[in-house]
Amino acid sequence: MGKVVLVTGAARYLGGRFVRRIQRDPEVERVVAVDAVEPGHELGAAEFVRADIRRPAIAKVLAEHEVDTVVHLDVTGTALGAGGRTSVKETNVIGTMQLLGACQKSPRVGRLVVKSSTNVYGSAPRDPAVFTETTPAKSLPSGGFAKDAVEVEGYVRGFARRRPDVAVCVLRFANILGPRVESPLTEYLSLPVMPTVLGYDPRLQFVHEDDVIDVLRLVAQEPRRASLNSGTFNVAGAGVLLLSQCARRLGRPTVPVLLPAVTWVGSALRTVGLTDFAPEQIRLLTHGRVVSTTQMREVLGFRPRYSTAEAFADFAASRGPGLLPPERLAGAVDRLAGRLAPDAAPVPSHDSHDGA
Repeated sequence: MGKVVLVTGAARYLGGRFVRRIQRDPEVERVVAVDAVEPGHELGAAEFVRADIRRPAIAKVLAEHEVDTVVHLDVTGTALGAGGRTSVKETNVIGTMQLLGACQKSPRVGRLVVKSSTNVYGSAPRDPAVFTETTPAKSLPSGGFAKDAVEVEGYVRGFARRRPDVAVCVLRFANILGPRVESPLTEYLSLPVMPTVLGYDPRLQFVHEDDVIDVLRLVAQEPRRASLNSGTFNVAGAGVLLLSQCARRLGRPTVPVLLPAVTWVGSALRTVGLTDFAPEQIRLLTHGRVVSTTQMREVLGFRPRYSTAEAFADFAASRGPGLLPPERLAGAVDRLAGRLAPDAAPVPSHDSHDGA
């Protein structure tokens, strides 16, 4: 008998991708895809069950399908369909509580994987240069998805104490990018002109959507030799990018705004439906965030195929040229440098200092 894997959040893009991929693994016998709404994409041979994880009925789903592995991907910062922030928070927090309660009652469940986020560390001016999995946040998130993620992880730790026989893995993903990923950050990066916080150039990390699927597959299985796939792990591509580098590579002009005015800009963008410029995103775009991935590589045994820069490049290629295509911007910089210092050596026309 192979594994019976239940996946929440199957109607979302990454959830659907994972459902289609995990069912091809030879050790998986059946996949049960769960969501409160019908998915708009194919789920292959998986059995779709329309169920709201906020309801106690999720326990019946686990029992009836004899589930032994649960992959909880329905922890997110954006609503699906007509749902608003209240619905998202209920699904994240109350839904997780109900799902964990169902797992606790199930004698068959032996592995639990939970999608979390590096948002749990927050973004503050006195943050450490690099967060490890055990570094406490200088300033705990006070609202939004980041606060949800902190609460979800607290409930998961409680479940792990009550069911020590279950292998529990929490994956804290950096900002996920890829050709088809949609999030508040990708919406911001797709703006024709990017508002930035005057005087700040935050460091950012990204993880490619393909690597997200690969690491989820890894932790849903039995651990490889000399590795351990239970615990909490940061997941991010190697390296960092500054926000200014991101803007140049997208060809997007930036408009520096005084920090107190950023909230007004965010409200205006939300009003016209351009992007959800939430407070947690403003803090990220002010102070940035970098996490250590040593545990991911040395304990989990996972090495992403894409670096932070490569993940961003794939995302940028899917968005098309901005108002200032990088090659035109580089040419303008060269011409300006030549006029200012005609006797100086020519300036390279690529972002060599960006690590490109």
